[in-house]
Order: sequence, then C-alpha cells, then structure tokens
Amino acid sequence: MNIVKKWWGESCFDRYFLGILIAIELLMSFTFLGFIHIPPISITIAYLPVLVAGCLFGPRHSVIVGVVFGISSMYKASALYVLPADAVFSPFLSGAPAGSLLLSVGTRALFGFLIGLAFVSVRKRKHFYLWTGVISLIAPKIHSLIVYTSMGILFPELGYHGYSAFQWDWDDAVFAAVCVITVLVLWTVYQSDVIQNIRFSIDQSGQNPYVSGKINVSFVLLIFFVLCMSVFAADYFSERESYMLRQHGVVVSDMISRDLMHLQVQFLVASLSLNVISVILLVLTYKYMAYKEYRGELDGLTGVMGRRMFFYHCEKVQKETGAQEGKTGWFLFVDVDYFKAVNDTFGHSVGDQVLREIAANLEDIFGEDGKVGRIGGDEFAVIIETAMHRREMERRLEQFLAVISGILADKKVSCSIGAYQFAFPEKVNHILTETDNMLYSAKENGRACFVIKACDEKK
Repeated sequence: MNIVKKWWGESCFDRYFLGILIAIELLMSFTFLGFIHIPPISITIAYLPVLVAGCLFGPRHSVIVGVVFGISSMYKASALYVLPADAVFSPFLSGAPAGSLLLSVGTRALFGFLIGLAFVSVRKRKHFYLWTGVISLIAPKIHSLIVYTSMGILFPELGYHGYSAFQWDWDDAVFAAVCVITVLVLWTVYQSDVIQNIRFSIDQSGQNPYVSGKINVSFVLLIFFVLCMSVFAADYFSERESYMLRQHGVVVSDMISRDLMHLQVQFLVASLSLNVISVILLVLTYKYMAYKEYRGELDGLTGVMGRRMFFYHCEKVQKETGAQEGKTGWFLFVDVDYFKAVNDTFGHSVGDQVLREIAANLEDIFGEDGKVGRIGGDEFAVIIETAMHRREMERRLEQFLAVISGILADKKVSCSIGAYQFAFPEKVNHILTETDNMLYSAKENGRACFVIKACDEKK
C-alpha cells in the first residue's frame, strides 16, 4: 500500500482521476481523437493527458501517462501497413528494437518528466496562469523536438533532425491553442470548490463503516468480466472479417489476418478505456454518495459517530476480526459527571463546548486504535480494536481524566468510566452489559474515576 501511495499519490481521488487520464490516453492513442495523419508522418495530440497529469499532479504522474502513450504508439506502429516513418517506432519492424523502444517509450517518458517538472516549478510563482499557459503553448514543440532529435540520432537514414521540430504553420497554432485551453480549463475546474469538496469526500470515504471492502472486489470483477467479453468479441469479429473478405473473393493471407487482429485489439483497448472511465465514475459516485450518508449519521455537535453508526461498527468489527483467534480489544463507557449542573450553571453553549472537548480528547487518545461514538446526551463509548495491555489502558485513562479536568476554569470537569477487555469475537450485547457494570461501579466509587475488568479477571 505504501508503494502504491508513493507512486500514485496520497489522495484516493487523485489516483482515480489519474486512472481516468490513463484511460483517456489509451482512447486517444487508439482512435482518431489523438492522431491527425498528414503524409508522410502522423501528427499527434495524444500527449494532452500527459500535459494535464503534469499540471495537476507533477512529473511522476506525467511520466506514468507518458509511458502509456509511448507503449500505445509502439503498438500502433507494429501494424504491417504503417508508413516507414512510423515503423521506426516499432521494435518488431524497425530492425533496431532498442532504438525503437527508446524512441517510442523513452522519449514520451522524458517528455512527461520535463513537462511535469516545468509545471511544478511555476506552481507557486506569480502569474501562475500565464506561466502555465506558456508551458502548454510550447509543449507540442518540446514533444516534437525530443522525438525528432531522437529519430535523427537513432535512425539518421530517415533524414529527421532536431530543427525539424521548429517548422510552424497554422495547424501548429491550432494544436498549441488546444493545449493551452485544455490545461488551463482543467486546472481551474480541478481546483474549484465543487471538485475539492468531492475530492475531500472521496478521500475520507474509507472511514465509512457502512462501505464494505467487498464493493471494490465487485468493481474489479466487473472490469474483469468486461475484459473477458471484449477479448472474445475481438477474436470473433477478427475471424468474421476474414470470413467476409474470403466470401467476396479476397485472399486473406496470414499478414492480413494479423493486421485485422491488430486493429481489433486497438478497438478492444479503446472500448475497454471507455468502460474503465465509466466504472471509475461509477465508483466515485458511489463513494461520494456513501460518504454523504456517512456524514449524515455523525453526531452533529461533536463530529464523532452517532449511536446507530457506532454500534453498527462494533458488530462489523466483531465479525471481521473474529477469525483472528486470541486477539483482544477494549470497550469503554464514558459518562460526564453532573453534566446537568454544568448546563444549569454555565449555560447550554458551555455544556456543548464541554462535550466537544471530551469527544476531541477521546479521539486524540484512542482514535488511532479504535472508534469513538456519542451514544447519548452526555454519554460516549469507545471501542479499541487493537491489543492493549492493562497498564497502557490505565495510563491513557488517567491522561484523559487529567486533560478534561481543566476544560472549564471555574469548575472541574470529570467523567465516570467503565472499561471492559474482551476477546474477539464476543457478543456485543454481552460486551455492553459487562462495560455498563464497570461504569456503575465507577459511579458507586464516587465518580471521576475508572473501573477496569481485564480478560485475566474474568471468572
């Protein structure tokens, strides 16, 4: 997981959007969207997703999209009907596999790195939009310069040189304008409050206890099913095309059959790219709506889980962790002492602040090991999902009681706490009963204290 975050980014939403850019790159590379054929060579604008990735995320991500662009162009150049100037991009047709690999993949990866670096270098400068527009404007010529220079070095017999990139006509102006407009518009949209709100919701969706990890498996299985069906369809239509040509008296040689399959694979990848985009958008919509539902069930005052969500999470944890035999956890009931007196003396606004502070301190002290819920007006519960020694639990509870005692300047705030250690899996009703008994004992002992029952104390 750490490797995934390192290469694809910390933000879940960013990773999904990068996946969309890769799918768009494949779609542009394998359809007319990314290539305009002007003999004797093809002019490409399939590098647009590379520019967008570099602008939005940085050089690492633009290199990834650049590599996808390079592999796609290498595959397209491997068809037997391509022009000689395009065939040098294929390691199978050029006669120099290493040179073709550098030309098709290496140059696009280098282009992605340089463009991404350029965008990052101007991100905090004044007139950011102006600098970004300039980079986007010259990006097509940078791409051409890298490719033509590499062609001149690796395949000098074709007669291309670095200065071939500096030819300029109205078509180049149109392509440059498309780059500038696309990059600036997407940057503006991506940084808008609406998208950033969606981004935050998607990134936080992992906290939603209602979302099962099985949903991700379902989406993966859906993509796998679509892939299998697409492969079968590509093979079928390739065979039917050969049959149709033979029926019309056209001799279908092995070379023609190979090129037909080659085209069907391009169609397959383009179709899959559309399906992947659709699935990613479906996943994003699902996670966004699920997170909004999750936010609706958080306690509005303190921000911790509401009663229904908290106990749902407890049941879920018992089921999911039950297979880990011997693992233990803790359950806490935390009851604010004499909370009615706080409200009557200082007012409800102060009482609300006390509850917020208590919830925040429970989150700070126990949040990394479990979940906190507000289950009543002045009652909180905590489930600790990791093994913790009794002495560590005592230390944290003492820390909690010490911290909350100073919430109000004119009155000491305290809590009665019952703590029960359980072994997974254990019935939630039994856990609640045992913890409630400990809480009752704490109140009988004069409040402002905790009573603990550990596993080794059970009879």
